[in-house]
Amino acid sequence: MTSSDPTTGLTYASAGVDTEAGDKAVELMKDAVRRTHGPAVLGGVGGFAGLFDLSDFAQYRKPLLATSTDGVGTKVAIAQAMDKHDTIGFDLVGMVVDDIVVVGAKPLFMTDYIATGRVVPERIADIVRGIAQACEVAGTALVGGETAEHPGLLAPDEYDVAGAATGIVEADRVLGPDRVRAGDVLIAMASSGLHSNGYSLVRAVVKHAGWELDRHVDELGRTLGEELLEPTRVYASDVLALAADDAAQVHAFTHVTGGGLAANLARVLPTGLVATVDRASWQVPAVFGMVRTLGQVPTSDIEGTLNLGVGMVAVVGAEGADAALARLAALGVPAWELGTVAALDPDASREGLVAGTKGVDGGAVRLVNDYRF
Repeated sequence: MTSSDPTTGLTYASAGVDTEAGDKAVELMKDAVRRTHGPAVLGGVGGFAGLFDLSDFAQYRKPLLATSTDGVGTKVAIAQAMDKHDTIGFDLVGMVVDDIVVVGAKPLFMTDYIATGRVVPERIADIVRGIAQACEVAGTALVGGETAEHPGLLAPDEYDVAGAATGIVEADRVLGPDRVRAGDVLIAMASSGLHSNGYSLVRAVVKHAGWELDRHVDELGRTLGEELLEPTRVYASDVLALAADDAAQVHAFTHVTGGGLAANLARVLPTGLVATVDRASWQVPAVFGMVRTLGQVPTSDIEGTLNLGVGMVAVVGAEGADAALARLAALGVPAWELGTVAALDPDASREGLVAGTKGVDGGAVRLVNDYRF
């Protein structure tokens, strides 16, 4: 049995935790964090809690707070393998904040949590700078966070990230199933790529194929690693701008994350309605075809795992579809008509319908035609 030097004893540093490295990381990141702060954020970086002044929202008649928490999943393994850490923050913010705007809530502030085997100040600062930059895009203040060093639990160069955000919405402006009607139109918003879901499948396919991350893939126009690390599109500001456009008649949004398009769309449909989605209405980006072909992944599995090019869907009134498409075009968001909503025939076959996902007892989704890979 071994022991420490009896003249010195054990220290936190000898146990593997370097508090000075953590302090250096804060110094490197704090300017990026401060750029997300408006006048409503009180105090500075380093406090025990972030403070946010709600005085500007005193005019709300019945304000509701919306909250969400999430992580990035195994996409962090790609960032670690490539030693590129300044984009993973966009994935975190996109996964968290874009769940909040689905109900029409304005995201007010966010906090993050990073667990790592060893604090490398420059790496932690890169991660947080990415989070801060994405928060700027989303119009959200980054008011706090925590970096935890876990030697022995995580390898020295391993880390995981998570975050939580809070937003606010007027009670009578909440979007969701209660507003959706037969005759509504589905408007798809393009994803930037894989986003942050399904990476366990993607990594398994890449490993099975024996491909390296530095391999140049002609159909992608760049290396495999560059494609897999493409940041998640952050929709928050654009989605709220669309919701505020009365001509667009927005009734609901769905964020296409884990489970794929149909499963997430079914969550925002009321009982008795069915959405018909036309698979042929868009060209599936090349990365999804690559995953499908390399892994010989069945269509049913890939469409229930990956977003296939659709990152967000708006459900709008029929008379608002053209206005919604025009508004999204003006915002620079590629969008198209994806399908329609109709009453569900109680006597029709339920074969092929997707319903009851995530524990939600609501409407259903039917996917028709073939994808254009």
